[in-house]
Amino acid sequence: MSTPSPSDPRVDQAAVTDQSLLAAHEKLLGQQPDDKAKYKLLPLALLFFFSGLIFFGGTYLGRYSGHFHPQVYNETALPPKKGEGPAAAAVDPIVLGRSVYNQVCASCHQATGLGLPPAFPPLVGSDWVVGSEDRAIRILLHGLQGPIKVNGVDYNSVMPAVGPGSGYNLSPERVAAVLTFIRQEWGNSAAPVSAAKVADVRGKEGNRAAWTVAELEKIP
Repeated sequence: MSTPSPSDPRVDQAAVTDQSLLAAHEKLLGQQPDDKAKYKLLPLALLFFFSGLIFFGGTYLGRYSGHFHPQVYNETALPPKKGEGPAAAAVDPIVLGRSVYNQVCASCHQATGLGLPPAFPPLVGSDWVVGSEDRAIRILLHGLQGPIKVNGVDYNSVMPAVGPGSGYNLSPERVAAVLTFIRQEWGNSAAPVSAAKVADVRGKEGNRAAWTVAELEKIP
């Protein structure tokens, strides 16, 4: 039986040789990108434009962002140093006290401060309001229970605590503001109460049960 020669068409010939592959690659390297698919490299002009835009945006934010500090509203200002910051706007204690009173106290003592006999005593002209601030502070911080005489009339109810740690959880600033408000409203005339004084009383008394009139009368 005869052996087929290499030129025999019945024998599969190698499709390509190493030489033909190298020649094809050389031709491809010398060609331009395929324009039929509309593919083009980004023009250098656009590349420089977007790079400049990114650089400008970063520089602008770094200079006019207030260093991203939450308390800086001046775009050219530097952030405050540690322990410093913009001064807080002063709050009128009468305005704050009126707001707290309307939210917390008015339902019992009424918007007029006249109360609702025989349960809720009036605040107008009351010695418990315009008298000792130490007593008034303790009433708001811890509450009052049992009978009390106000303007010659007997009342017997429970005044809930409204200070820190109570259901209302008013801060010393808010307790002082509402006390200042009721001591100067409806014709009352008494000195304002400071938040520092309220905090001092709370520090002395801590958390305790509601006061009684007998206990409060021992406090000057």
